[in-house]
Amino acid sequence: METPSATVFNVQKFSLDDGPGIRTTVFLKGCPLRCAWCANPESQLGAPQVLWDRRQCVGCGTCAAGSGAVTLDEKGVHVDHARVKDAEAVAGLCPHGALTVAGETRTADDVAEECLQDLPFYQESGGGVTVSGGEPLLWPDFVEALAARMHGHGVPMAVETTGCVSEAAFARALESLDLVLFDVKHPNEAWHMDGTGVGLGLIRKNLVQALRWAEAGGEVLFRTPVIFGYNDGAAAGIAEMLHGAAREAGFSGTPRLQLLPLHQFGEGKYDKLGREYGLRDERPLHEEDLEPMAEELRALGIDAFV
Repeated sequence: METPSATVFNVQKFSLDDGPGIRTTVFLKGCPLRCAWCANPESQLGAPQVLWDRRQCVGCGTCAAGSGAVTLDEKGVHVDHARVKDAEAVAGLCPHGALTVAGETRTADDVAEECLQDLPFYQESGGGVTVSGGEPLLWPDFVEALAARMHGHGVPMAVETTGCVSEAAFARALESLDLVLFDVKHPNEAWHMDGTGVGLGLIRKNLVQALRWAEAGGEVLFRTPVIFGYNDGAAAGIAEMLHGAAREAGFSGTPRLQLLPLHQFGEGKYDKLGREYGLRDERPLHEEDLEPMAEELRALGIDAFV
């Protein structure tokens, strides 16, 4: 049987932010959301993409001459990603290394081999492997196969998800996971649509699925990236949404929620993709800024922390 594959754009070792202990985070491409604050805009399309680095570019025009998907004007190089058939070939046109590729097709066996290089660190720290994105559950075969390989070596497997996938794909993933990190962006349908480009329908259904799984022994941690002026005042709505899902799921515990401050670490990636970063002038938040929101959530019955 052929080993499942996915488009991987990064494998980050020694990660401390995507689950307990020392972890390897595997980032997959493809996402149904278009969050204005996305720190990994190169994750949104499922296929490999060509990135342009203006610092390396000398404006020679070799790339534009060699590919109809590339143009050059006074503002720099522009890549029409929809017209790129072979990202590696297009990137290879640049003699100065200004064009690179985000994403490559990799098998679960290949990625598992790389992750297992750090097996001693997982064992010593209680860590494991986390699959993120993008939306990793768009690649259910890959996630399931990687989880099987990790579990064969006693390594816990986690996934970071938007929950915006089919109920069937979500249910299938739960069968092979030890931890689900479930993003909660906004509790209001219109605000969620405005900030992410998608509604809450599937997300609400999968919130319930996740909590049913947690009631049966799984571990779910909800996470909210807090954006000033967008959801920093939505504590009551978030608490109501989580409590409603818990009641529907028959979940007897207390939902856990981690608040994450907005950062602009991914800003430079937008330039490489030829896109505007919508939150360029937004005020960055720090952990101490989120403590009042965490206190409000705790008062509303949510186990919230920063």
